Amino acid sequence: MSRDIEEADVTQPLANTTATTSSSTNPKPKPKSDPILATCRCFSFVTIVASILCIIANVYSAVRSFTDGLDIFDGIFRCYAVVIAVFVIVAETEWSFVTKFWKVLEYWAGRGMLQIFVAVMTRAYSDTYTERHAILLLQDIASYTMLACGLIYVVSGVLCLGFLKRARQNKQISAQQAIKDLQELEQRRAELEALLIDDTP
Repeated sequence: MSRDIEEADVTQPLANTTATTSSSTNPKPKPKSDPILATCRCFSFVTIVASILCIIANVYSAVRSFTDGLDIFDGIFRCYAVVIAVFVIVAETEWSFVTKFWKVLEYWAGRGMLQIFVAVMTRAYSDTYTERHAILLLQDIASYTMLACGLIYVVSGVLCLGFLKRARQNKQISAQQAIKDLQELEQRRAELEALLIDDTP
């Protein structure tokens, strides 16, 4: 009788550790996707595409100005437009190195003004290429798309939507860090339970 009781006492902790081990294998929690951040990412993608179109249009115009000798000042103007369009793309990546030295790019109103400037530079001097309808169409599409993105950014910046996005990002980062810490704790718990099972006679 006493032997049965001892066996039951020994097997009881093992059953409990088995139950806790199985409970630790539950699906890991995942952070919920934020619709506001997803919308901002889609809009950033559209802005980057518009910037790439502006770069293509300005590079083509600059090469044509230099090779055909139409207007060398127009070629230089296009080179500046390409450089600023690259800054627009870098600003959309929200690289901390860039926002550290150019604080104005951290605010949506500043980004919008820069994008409007690129749109105006891309659309300028378009009458020079009246015989090339393809480059005119590309310039129109790129400039008006960039202009629309810039206006949306300016209006959103005035409405302080950029602060809302940054607050959501910080909240998402905190949630991801909490999940990471929880996973590390569960892993450590599983290791300790495995050591306890090994030490159990």
